[in-house]
Amino acid sequence: MGLWKKEITEEAKKQLWLAGPMVFVCVFQYSLQMISLMFVGHLNEMLLAAVSLSTSIVNATGFNVMMGMSSALDTFCGQAYGAKQYHMLGVHTQGAMLVLTLVTIPLSILWVYLESILVLLHQNKEIAAHAQLYARYLIPSLSANGLLRCITKFLQTQNIVFPMVLATGLTSLLHLLLCWVLVQKLELGIKGSAIAICISNWFSTIILALYVRFSPSCKTTWTGFSKEALHNIPKFLRLAFPSALMVCLESWTFEIMVILAGLFANAKLQTSVLSICLNTSGIFWMVPFGVSAAGSTRISNELGAGSSKAAYLAVKVTMFLAFLVGLLEFSLLMSLWKVWGRAFTNVHEVLTYVISMMPIVASSVFIDSIQTAFQGVARGCGWQKLGAYINLGSYYVLGLPFSIVTAFVFHMKGQGLFLGILLALIVQVVCFLLVTLRANWEKEAKKAAARVGGSAVQVEDHQGDQNVHTAS
Repeated sequence: MGLWKKEITEEAKKQLWLAGPMVFVCVFQYSLQMISLMFVGHLNEMLLAAVSLSTSIVNATGFNVMMGMSSALDTFCGQAYGAKQYHMLGVHTQGAMLVLTLVTIPLSILWVYLESILVLLHQNKEIAAHAQLYARYLIPSLSANGLLRCITKFLQTQNIVFPMVLATGLTSLLHLLLCWVLVQKLELGIKGSAIAICISNWFSTIILALYVRFSPSCKTTWTGFSKEALHNIPKFLRLAFPSALMVCLESWTFEIMVILAGLFANAKLQTSVLSICLNTSGIFWMVPFGVSAAGSTRISNELGAGSSKAAYLAVKVTMFLAFLVGLLEFSLLMSLWKVWGRAFTNVHEVLTYVISMMPIVASSVFIDSIQTAFQGVARGCGWQKLGAYINLGSYYVLGLPFSIVTAFVFHMKGQGLFLGILLALIVQVVCFLLVTLRANWEKEAKKAAARVGGSAVQVEDHQGDQNVHTAS
């Protein structure tokens, strides 16, 4: 029993050591768009609406796609690192960089003609025109974001996190200065805001690329560019597309919710309230995402090493930490139940509505913490294809129809829309829980060995060594 407690404590320490810095990395990366939005918000209401709309679209059609596809590296790089096939981390990352750079081409074309798409969606023409202008100036940041996500995964799966905190922290400070100069001093408006994001993204990418190239920490994992990366691309694509779907199917739901809110009679009130609720969920999501990233790294490392028992222990610790984080966030939101809305607005009607929404939002934040951790488990194990099916069923077969019925048929409006999200999150948790409980971890370790080019014999030998060690 004492040995078991010691193993749990050691695993928890490892995950917290990773999760803490990853929360800061997430916050710093998220801050770029928020800072730009704040500076534009001081120009005029129409430009704020245009940038808000454009940000929503470019996230859904671009940055989230980059995030999703790059998360295949959680599996490949994490398991290769656990298997001590260090040079393969560089090979997998190079292949991912090439693929993501090529994917930015069709996505960029979409952004070039964004106005026509928004007009087809019955958006205001003036707002759509400015949204397109903002998206066009953001195009150079898309390739930078794709490369940055690959480098981040490359470092994260090696447990190298503090350089990322430093780089993204410096980038946030630089971005603040750039926005002040370009938006306020040079009066470039939304163009300046977008240019600032491009410069900041490239700055962060270059800083971390230089670290990878010259740091002794990456000497064995980055051995220069290799033709082998091209041979690994088909294997990467087989996991990258389901990874992108797993992320995008979930994130697109929230964009649809905002569009649905605009269909109510009092659309301005409903959209404002839903925006506050979704932003609240987004802010509180960052902590469980850190736990998820840490769990994904630890699970993939242990599976790659052929250690099925240690991988399952990492799963248990990840879920326990996610449960604690969810409980703390739920408690915090409920304690701020009647005052939280004041951080966003002083309009009495909006504040009253937000107060009525908070119990549902707090519940969704709690469930989302657990669900986000399960997504990390899926990435660590290579279950992205299964995760995509679960997300498709949870959100589009159950969640969205439930939202539409409760919001429009039962006239629950914003509360009805958010209840659909809550239902989808609960279904996700139940499905991932069943998959995790039914998983054969020795089999998962053998799959990892096959994925990184090892052998089942190595896995069995490792398990035998573990049993001997435990018995002693």
